[in-house]
Amino acid sequence: MLQRKELNKLQRQLQDRGLTVVGLRMFLSERGFAKIVIGLARGRKAYDKREYLKENDAKREMDKAMKQFK
Repeated sequence: MLQRKELNKLQRQLQDRGLTVVGLRMFLSERGFAKIVIGLARGRKAYDKREYLKENDAKREMDKAMKQFK
């Protein structure tokens, strides 16, 4: 349970810095309640996304080539 002070702090950070709330872990109680551990995350920049996609494509091609030689 978050206190009002903590909620206000999260809200300010979301608006000012452009952060996103992300669920990190989820716990289910015996009574059916869920507890979620949350964190703040910053999104990737456009150039970061392109670089990430390039790396994934290169890894995929290397794995494909390795399978052919085995």
